[in-house]
Amino acid sequence: MFKRLLVALGGSLVVLTGVARAEVDPSYSVVLLTENFPPYNMAVNGKNFAQEENIDGIAVDIVREMFKRAGVQYSLTLRFPWDRIYKLALEKPGYGVFVTARLPEREQLFKWVGPIGPDDWVLLAKGDSPLSLASLDEAKQYRIGAYKGDAISQYLTEKGVEHSTSLRDQENTRKLMAGQIDLWATGDPAGRYLAKQEGISGLRTVLRFDSAELYLALNRQMPDEIVTRLQAALDQMRAEGFLEKVQNNYL
Repeated sequence: MFKRLLVALGGSLVVLTGVARAEVDPSYSVVLLTENFPPYNMAVNGKNFAQEENIDGIAVDIVREMFKRAGVQYSLTLRFPWDRIYKLALEKPGYGVFVTARLPEREQLFKWVGPIGPDDWVLLAKGDSPLSLASLDEAKQYRIGAYKGDAISQYLTEKGVEHSTSLRDQENTRKLMAGQIDLWATGDPAGRYLAKQEGISGLRTVLRFDSAELYLALNRQMPDEIVTRLQAALDQMRAEGFLEKVQNNYL
């Protein structure tokens, strides 16, 4: 009787295990969206639409390897503007967006895989600017430019720091050099990379006021098994030094 019970239980476990594995269809493909956010993700031709191999960057190289190791299929598209692709990932099952800051107010909106990389938040000024700041409150008296819909812009709003926004962060580089804004609120290394692409160097970091870790944000209906596989792959890559190697290739 005892042996029969064990056999029955064993059979049940096999069935349950089979069900658990069957939760993720092998043909399941994640729709990944990203934006031009150099050096983390960017179109090879610099335009605001690209697909698959026409996209590169630190995060793109990491995400590709992560999905490969996890054995999860995906498609990759770079689109504009950020607000649109963020909303798609928020609302559509099977969608994900990267890279984005994992903020407390976003925590329950997505399932997260990461961190993929850091994003320090800074106020940049022209190289010859005499500005010197000890806190974000001191910046309130100056004209500040930021990227529309970005976590940095949201943070400034929460802190009561008035600022103008641009649809492309590169526009703030030009506004800064033209004297239309006094300070550029952006990420580091992203801001310096963008400035370099515009032929501008020597910008001063006037204030480093916060930082965030950048993640892949997946729609809440994404199967947990996929999220677990991706996170395990990323953790392994980090332990092997893969992430550091990719970053050194771009910076």
